[in-house]
Amino acid sequence: MEVVILGGSRQIGKLAADAIEDLLRRKPNAVLGLATGSSPLPVYDQLAERCGQGLDFSQASGFALDEYVGLPAGHPESYREVIRREFTSRVNIAPDNVHGPDGSAGDIPATCQAYEEAISAAGGVDLQLLGVGTDGHLAFNEPGSSFASRTRIKSLIEQTRRDNARFFNSLAEVPHHVLTQGLGTIMEARHVILLATGAQKAQAVRDFVEGPVSAICPASLLQFHPHATVLVDEAAASALKLADFYRHTYDNKPAWQGL
Repeated sequence: MEVVILGGSRQIGKLAADAIEDLLRRKPNAVLGLATGSSPLPVYDQLAERCGQGLDFSQASGFALDEYVGLPAGHPESYREVIRREFTSRVNIAPDNVHGPDGSAGDIPATCQAYEEAISAAGGVDLQLLGVGTDGHLAFNEPGSSFASRTRIKSLIEQTRRDNARFFNSLAEVPHHVLTQGLGTIMEARHVILLATGAQKAQAVRDFVEGPVSAICPASLLQFHPHATVLVDEAAASALKLADFYRHTYDNKPAWQGL
């Protein structure tokens, strides 16, 4: 796991976008794993700007991490709509190449299995963007989730619902259930880039970077990923014991290594 401590969300967004741009130039038909929430927004802003400057997404495809269950089609806080609004409508990616789990499906197990099969048929995710919850959840894999889990329905704990209430008119509007890629699914992405900013994420960052690998902190499983990059600002890095070492390592990293 590589930990990079940067000055703020703008620098984080630029570095993550650099990695995605490098990937697309090497592999124009790359498969991108798309996250929602506040953390990836600076990345999407950067990518939209670069698309305007010639970065081509026309052969790329994307898979969303998760989706609320029960929100009507077109609801502004459905993750399909958030990804469309914040990213895919701003670049030249084909709408038919952008996929998300169907939170309104009548047969939830079948739609989850179909989503797994679609990811596999696309060749797997090349680069997965991730955020982390204040309790260490990854996508919507809440504490206690199986490390071998695949795309499935999950109940949200109240802390997650409270954290996400800022996107709704009230806590009562936040759904209780979601469809989410499992931890086993996420671990199959060839490169994962996790973004975290703000002091409210500091304990979670310390727990999953430097703590034990444990189901109580699902993101800690990334310690076993062969190519995991963690991009954090100073506030989110404030509880890390080895922060100075991470800074030194990145400052002296060979240029040819990239992220």
